Amino acid sequence: MSKSASATIHSVIRTIRGRKVILDTDLAAIYSVTTKRLNEQVKRNKSRFPEDFMFRLTPAEKREVVAKCDHLATLKFSKSLPYAFTEHGAIMVATILSTPQAVKMSVFVVRAFVRMREQLTANAAILRRLAEIDRTLLLHDKDLSALWDRLQLLLEPPDDGAADESKTEIGFHVREKAARYRVKRTRQQR
Repeated sequence: MSKSASATIHSVIRTIRGRKVILDTDLAAIYSVTTKRLNEQVKRNKSRFPEDFMFRLTPAEKREVVAKCDHLATLKFSKSLPYAFTEHGAIMVATILSTPQAVKMSVFVVRAFVRMREQLTANAAILRRLAEIDRTLLLHDKDLSALWDRLQLLLEPPDDGAADESKTEIGFHVREKAARYRVKRTRQQR
């Protein structure tokens, strides 16, 4: 099977009730059987499908899935509620169908679920790292804010009023009236 088929399988995996599942309509298309035949085989082999392998959608879940997925628009008018198969349920369906296509496709279904699990694990690691960076940035923001406040105090101009009178001048000042070496000019020299 090609990458496009694997991507197709990946695209029909949905999260319902906190689990990654494939609906019976999509699983039947993957295994090249009708949905009716798939559901008949599931009903005949009910003991092979415990609650953690397969469950039936509620009417509210069905409406939500139909609203989100255009290719499931035909389910809107269906009287029966669709089944949702987990990874293990999808494999079990392949064993009860026992068609060559179902056996071949079950490998790709497993790989799609495994790939999704790996992506979730990678995303969780990325989210942990982002949370750590966020905490660090918040600490730096507080420190930078305190530093900014201190710098603002230094950059403020002094008050012109009483503060100038109390300041003493800095530096060396000569307190002579005139330098001794100056020559007095007379009116005629001007």
